[in-house]
Amino acid sequence: MAILGGAAFWAATPDEAERGFSMALDRGVNHLDIAPQYGAAEELIGPLVPAVRDRIFLACKTLRNNPDGVRAQLEHSLELFGTDHFDLYQLHGVTGLDVLDERVDAAEAILAARDEGLVRHVGITGHDLGAPAAHLEALRRWDLDSVMFPVCPRVWAEPRYRADAAALLNHAARHDVAVMAIKAVARRPWPGAPRPKSSWYEPADTTDGIQRGVDFVLSTPGVCGFCTPGDLSLLPAVLDAADAVGPMDDVGRESAIREMADEPIIFPLVDNAVR
Repeated sequence: MAILGGAAFWAATPDEAERGFSMALDRGVNHLDIAPQYGAAEELIGPLVPAVRDRIFLACKTLRNNPDGVRAQLEHSLELFGTDHFDLYQLHGVTGLDVLDERVDAAEAILAARDEGLVRHVGITGHDLGAPAAHLEALRRWDLDSVMFPVCPRVWAEPRYRADAAALLNHAARHDVAVMAIKAVARRPWPGAPRPKSSWYEPADTTDGIQRGVDFVLSTPGVCGFCTPGDLSLLPAVLDAADAVGPMDDVGRESAIREMADEPIIFPLVDNAVR
C-alpha cells in the first residue's frame, strides 16, 4: 500500500499541492502522512482535507518534547485540517535510544490524547540507523499501534541495522503493531548542489530502480505500507510501481541488497538532510 508522504508538499505551490493530492486520491491512495515540520505542507493540504475527510486515514506527527508544546501543536494541526481527530498521531524523529529517553513526556502526552479521543492510534517514527532498536524499546515501554522506519536495500546491507529491524518486525508481528516504511526508493546522499529533486536524499529515478525499491519494501515480512518520497515529480512513477508490485523472493532481495551495498548511505540524518 502506498502512503502519501506529506514531505513532497514542502515547497509546493498551491496549484501543485492540489494537483498532487487529487492525483493520489484518484489513484486510490487513502492514507496521508504529514507533519508540521514539512515546510508549508500542512497549510497547503489542510484546506483540501475536510471535503475528503471520510475517505482518508489522516496521520500527523510531532517533534516536540514538552507535553504542553505537544498538546498545542496537536491542537493547531487539528485546526489546520478542519478535523476533530487524527487517525494516527506519531512521536516523530526518534532516531536512537538517547532521543527516545528525551521524548518520554511527549509520548505520555500523545497517549493521553488517545484516551481523550483526539487521536485514535499512536505511533513512532524515525530515520537513521538507530531507529529500529529505539522503536523496539518504545514498544516495550508503551502500548503503541504503529512504527515507521527506513526499509530499503541499502540499509539492509548494514548487518546491525538488518538485525535490529528483524527484531522490531518480529515483535510487531507478535503484538499486532502496524509497520510502515520510509525511504523505499532512497539511493544515496546528494553529491552536491544543485539538486534536481526536492527530496533531501538522491532517490532512484529510473523505472527499474523505483520498482526494485517498492518491490523490496513490500516484500519485507510485516510491512503494510510505504511512504511515497518527498518529491512530487516522482509521485506518478512511484504509484505506478505500487500498482505493478510483484513478489520479491529471498534471492531477489539479496540481489537488490548487493546491488546497493556499495552506494554511500544516506545516514546519519544530521549530515545529509539539508534542504
